[in-house]
Amino acid sequence: MKQQHWIRSAAIVGAIALLTTGCSVWGSGKKSDIDAPPKAGTEAEAVTTSGAVTIDMGADNSSQMTVYVKDAKGFVAPVSLGLPKSPSVAKTTLEYMVDGGPVNGLLPAGFQALLPKDTKIIGVNVTTDKRAVVDFSKEFLNYDQQNERKILEAVTWTLTSFPTVEKVQLRVDGKELKEMPKGKTPLEGVLARSMGINIEKAEDAEFGQSTPVTLYFLNQNDQNYKYYVPVTRLVKRTDDVAQAVVNQLIKGPDLKKGLSSVLNATTEVKSIKQVDGIITVDFSSKLLGPDQKASGDALQSVILSLTENAAIKQVQIKVDGAVKITSTDNQNYTKPVSRPAHVNPVKL
Repeated sequence: MKQQHWIRSAAIVGAIALLTTGCSVWGSGKKSDIDAPPKAGTEAEAVTTSGAVTIDMGADNSSQMTVYVKDAKGFVAPVSLGLPKSPSVAKTTLEYMVDGGPVNGLLPAGFQALLPKDTKIIGVNVTTDKRAVVDFSKEFLNYDQQNERKILEAVTWTLTSFPTVEKVQLRVDGKELKEMPKGKTPLEGVLARSMGINIEKAEDAEFGQSTPVTLYFLNQNDQNYKYYVPVTRLVKRTDDVAQAVVNQLIKGPDLKKGLSSVLNATTEVKSIKQVDGIITVDFSSKLLGPDQKASGDALQSVILSLTENAAIKQVQIKVDGAVKITSTDNQNYTKPVSRPAHVNPVKL
């Protein structure tokens, strides 16, 4: 575990040092014609929802997919849309990430697709080792240099949202893309979520001696669409990632970047324990507001952040040892909660 954190940290440090450079995680596998949609599983069994989270409850919602796009503040953020059903779900999802394409008119105000106009998705092939090989048309290279890393983050995080994909390899017109042409981001290998997203560094962290944690903070556009933004923050090196995640959520976002806190700065954590894939976080009563309710947005942020970073499937929330919690979104948190299948749904 310690070595894994060190490798992730080193990769992300390299990304920051090169500004727009994406990190590579090497992998290999045999090609096959696999392009399966996400399968219903523990995510579909979860019962909690909030204004910024939805859960795919069955086949009727199988067309709902998550795309990563750029918001008005320049963050790469997930948006869940109802897309046409297709035998090639991954390919269709990427097609809805092309600027000027069919996604126009579906995104909330202030959001923009990151793939350059007229980009075509020639194919998406998923190998047996969960590597998605994406073949773009030459228009993929007609991007603004300032968006270079954002494009890599968007493609990687979108495709790795599928349970059949853990890493991504890029091609253009059938040829392997070894580096991005404008910012010279190296791509000799495959991309994975370990590259981070919307990267930043904590003030007390040092390059080369840090651990990356991905945190979910809140944002809102001018039409009151509320959504979570993932931010990978380099923090002081630690082996207790779960504790670091909750501590950083309490610390809150960099206010200069315009995101909103999810946990009050006075929030206290009594204990964090992990057993058999379930992590239990016991907060003090300071988690509760004047109405003695816990913020639904805060609880969802904790669940999203912990399941993003730790090898866990469910989160149990407690307050002073009790599991009976009343939340502002009137959801049931008495039992362990799974990560939602889709984040930031758009209601048209």
